[in-house]
Formats: sequence, structure tokens, C-alpha cells
Amino acid sequence: MRIAVVVALCAAVAGCVSSAADNGASLSQQDPKWSSPECQQARAAASDYAQREKEHPGWGFGVLLGPYSMGMVAAVKEHEHQQRRLLARQMHLQCSSQPLPKELDFDPASYAPKKTHYP
Repeated sequence: MRIAVVVALCAAVAGCVSSAADNGASLSQQDPKWSSPECQQARAAASDYAQREKEHPGWGFGVLLGPYSMGMVAAVKEHEHQQRRLLARQMHLQCSSQPLPKELDFDPASYAPKKTHYP
């Protein structure tokens, strides 16, 4: 029962952020930044990430490995969620002159890996 709740919550969180490539499609192509090389690189990075994300085995793979692998799959999905947000933020900054939308207005350093000091 606990696993089903975790799976449902993680699936809901993973679905909250649309892909960065979809966010790029919603930006105005009339914006002067749209044709810049930085914007083209950001769009290519988002498209590449979306393609790599489709190739991941996903939840079905975790079910095959048993209930203990669901935590690992949930961690991977959370990482993908963070990467989608970072890519969408970067694409907006590179491709649009408009201010960041509220959902993309965050500190990217908060997603940086934490330094661990071992004794």
C-alpha cells in the first residue's frame, strides 16, 4: 500500500512540469532573442534531453525489479523533474525578452548537488 502511494505521488510530481521543448514552443518566435545562437543551443539541448528522457525505462522497469527499486525510480524521476525545470528556465532566459514566469523564477543553485563531508 505504501509503495502505491509513493508511486502515485511521484507520478503526480513528475507530470507537473512540461518538457522544456514544449515550453520553447510556447515562446514567441517574433522575439529578437529567438534567432540568437544561444537560443538555438538552448532549444537543441531541450530537444536532446526530451529524446533521452523518452528512452528511459521508467516505472515499468522498477516494477520488474521489485518494490525496493521503486525508490530508485522515484529518485530518477525527481532528477528528471529538476532537469526539465532547469532547461525550461534556461530556454526562457535565452529565447525570450519577457520576465521569467513564476514557476521558473527560482534559484538554480538550489538544484546543485550538496557537498558532503565524510568523517
